[in-house]
Amino acid sequence: MPNVNSQIHEPQSAAQRRGAPGSDPESTPGSATHAIATATPFYVSVAGHTDIGRVREKNEDTFVVADLSGGTLLDEASHARFDVGERGVLLAVSDGMGGAEAGEVASALVVETLTRALATSAPGMPRDALMNDAIQKAHRAVWNAAKRDSKKMGATLTSVFVHAGQAYIAEVGDSRAYLIRGGSICQLTHDQSMVQMLVDNGILPPAQADESPLRNVILQAMGNQRDVKVALGRLELRDRDCLVLCSDGLTTLVHDDEIRDIVLKSGRPEIVAHELVELAKERGGFDNITVIVAGIGGSLTKLAIDENFADTFETLTVFDMRPKA
Repeated sequence: MPNVNSQIHEPQSAAQRRGAPGSDPESTPGSATHAIATATPFYVSVAGHTDIGRVREKNEDTFVVADLSGGTLLDEASHARFDVGERGVLLAVSDGMGGAEAGEVASALVVETLTRALATSAPGMPRDALMNDAIQKAHRAVWNAAKRDSKKMGATLTSVFVHAGQAYIAEVGDSRAYLIRGGSICQLTHDQSMVQMLVDNGILPPAQADESPLRNVILQAMGNQRDVKVALGRLELRDRDCLVLCSDGLTTLVHDDEIRDIVLKSGRPEIVAHELVELAKERGGFDNITVIVAGIGGSLTKLAIDENFADTFETLTVFDMRPKA
C-alpha cells in the first residue's frame, strides 16, 4: 500500500551537490569516510519503498516520511533532502494485520495519526514524552476503529523522530530500525516477538530463531489490545550515519550484514531501498516488504575512531518480555 501522503517537494539538485548522503561515491551513508559539513546545520537524505511481494494479495504495510517543520510528506517513488527544523523529521514503518482490509486500514491509521499528532504538538514538550503521547494516540485510533467496526485489527510500528542532532527510536511489535555507522550495522530495536522472548530467556538457541514457527507471533501490536508499552531509545547522531527502517518482510529473508553491505555499496538512499526490496523478492517475497533509508549529514559531531555505539545510545523505556507467571 502506498504511504498516506499526496505531495512532495522535489529535492533540490543544488542541495544534493552540496554533499547529501549518497550524492556521490565518496559520501556513502554509514561509511567511515566523512564529508565536509555543509552550511546547513543538519539534514536527512531519505527514500522509502514498499512492495506487495510475490505471495500476498494485498499490501498491508504503510510507511511515512514527514518533514514536520515544512509540512512535506515524501512520495513513494521519490527521494528528498530535508533540512531538520524545529519540529523535526518523522520516519515510520507499520505492518498491518487482520482479515479483509483490516490490516491495511490499521497500518494507514497508525501512520496518519502519528504524523498528525507530532505535527500539531506543543513545540516545547520533551521529545520522549511527545513521541510516547503521539504513539498512544495512534494506538487508541486503531483500537477505537476496531471496536466501532467490530473487526480484529492491529499493526506494528517502528518510528524514528529526528530532531536537534538526536534520533528517538520507538517500537511496538517486530518491525525494525538499524543504524549503519563507521562501516558496521547495529539493530536499534528489539523484536517484541515470542521467538525473541524465548531467545532472551535461554529457551531457544539464537541459531534456531529464524526457523521457528513462532517467529511471526508478536507480543503486542498497535490497536490489538487495550494498552501498549512503547519501547523507546535515544541516539546521538553522527555525521554520515545511516538509518534503515523495515518491516519483517525484509528481515526474514535478508540478513543484517547484507543490509549493511548494500548500504555501503549502493550509496544513494533510493537505490539502497530498491535493492533491498528486490533482494527480498528474489528470495521468495513471502510477505509485504517496506524499507526506509535515511542518510544523516551536516554540522554534526564526527564519529571518533574509538567511539562505541553504546556511548551514543540510551534506553529510555523497555517492553517487558519476561514470561508471565
